[in-house]
Amino acid sequence: MSALAQQAAPAEKKPAATKKAPAKKAAAPAAKTLAPASQEQLMAAERTYFGEYECDFKQTIQIAMNPKSPGYVDVAFKKAIYTMKPVLSSTGALRLEDVTGRTLLIQIANKSMLMDVKVGQRLVDDCVHEKQRETAMAVKQQQASQPIN
Repeated sequence: MSALAQQAAPAEKKPAATKKAPAKKAAAPAAKTLAPASQEQLMAAERTYFGEYECDFKQTIQIAMNPKSPGYVDVAFKKAIYTMKPVLSSTGALRLEDVTGRTLLIQIANKSMLMDVKVGQRLVDDCVHEKQRETAMAVKQQQASQPIN
């Protein structure tokens, strides 16, 4: 420092802050950009039963098209909404795979179940959409009309 700078008046001290600024809330994570749906995914999405499902223990799930991404569906269970990618399996079951890898919904002819694949357990089971209920009734009626050999 030069001699002139040393003789200059000392800088004014700022008064100590009496209040801390309120902590900012963490920003919500940005919505994940979803890859455009393939033709197979769009076809699988068409086979999804949309609407409300009645499940074990008087629980429900709701499935709806994702409003922002064609070919994706949203599964609502309790207070969570999972964005899912529909995939047809070789067995004919429809798999709705969570884009975050957390959950999986399997839809077969007579019921559906939602699983947490991270912990390896069912979140809710025996979920039935009205179309699945109709299929189950038709199978029962057909079996009842078959003669016993």
